[in-house]
Amino acid sequence: MSAPRHLRGSRLFDRHTLEHWSESARGQRVLQREARELRRLLPDIFGRHVLQIGSWAGGPRLLDGAETLHRAVLGTVMDGTAAAIVDPEHLPLPERSIDAVILPHTLEYCESPHKVLREAARVLNDRGRLFVLAFSPWGLPAWRSRLGLRARAFPPGARFYGAGRIGDWLQLLDFEIAEVRRFGAGFPWLSPRSSTHPWTPGDLLAPFAECYLIVARKRVLPINFIGKPARAQIKSLVGVAAPAAQRNGLENEAKPTP
Repeated sequence: MSAPRHLRGSRLFDRHTLEHWSESARGQRVLQREARELRRLLPDIFGRHVLQIGSWAGGPRLLDGAETLHRAVLGTVMDGTAAAIVDPEHLPLPERSIDAVILPHTLEYCESPHKVLREAARVLNDRGRLFVLAFSPWGLPAWRSRLGLRARAFPPGARFYGAGRIGDWLQLLDFEIAEVRRFGAGFPWLSPRSSTHPWTPGDLLAPFAECYLIVARKRVLPINFIGKPARAQIKSLVGVAAPAAQRNGLENEAKPTP
């Protein structure tokens, strides 16, 4: 059986390693957490289309909570679970046609994450929501990758970005960050924490959580067409004001001699 082919530009070169990781106990816990977080948010999406851009373990599992008319996975790996294979940096979709986009670790395995986010902003409509799943650069998978512990690490080839950095990129694209949710399947043993919740001492360890989810919405400024204001009319205090030409003529008229 031949190995699955990968789209040009994708950094996910070892699909077998991803499948091996997803079958582990820790991988299963991570996938369950991610699916649970999205099931909490996707029912609030109203519209027609919800798309997952990028291949990830479990196929369309992350879309289970969507209640829109259409949902699909546009993958980057030919593994039989995607509805189509696309280049995340050049999506074959019209502008403002999608209600929600999910990027499950897509930024970690693409050549240019800025282009992927720019394409997501282009295809989302004015009410569009963007969901970015990623691994923290301070979490355990990132440290294992740096130390070369490939046996239990996240599949090789990933580049880890912090939530603050991705948030800055999104704000440059006129996105508003609605929520940053941190969670994990191991150390530190913390319950999922959101940036909108009141601060607790456990938030000191939140950056070391394994995963995070960024929820962003497009920030569209309303356009108000303001007409040219009418010039205020001058009202005379006594009588009717004479036209300017008539006033000039009266002033230039010779006065009678006494």
